[in-house]
Amino acid sequence: MASRVSLKTKGKTTKGSKASEEQSATQLFKEWSTWAVKKAKVITHYGFIPLVIIIGMNSDPKPQLSQLLSPV
Repeated sequence: MASRVSLKTKGKTTKGSKASEEQSATQLFKEWSTWAVKKAKVITHYGFIPLVIIIGMNSDPKPQLSQLLSPV
């Protein structure tokens, strides 16, 4: 007997591959946006006060660092 070749494809089917591709792209977008927001929160948290000090030191009249850091 001759062996028959199976025409079934393994893995993704051609009908559902478009939907699963879109789902995969959506999932990747969600993961990357979540990652980006988390990193932006950390950068904002640790970078805000140094940014204010740098902007304050570059303004007119030029204050000293001790004047910028004092509460009065």
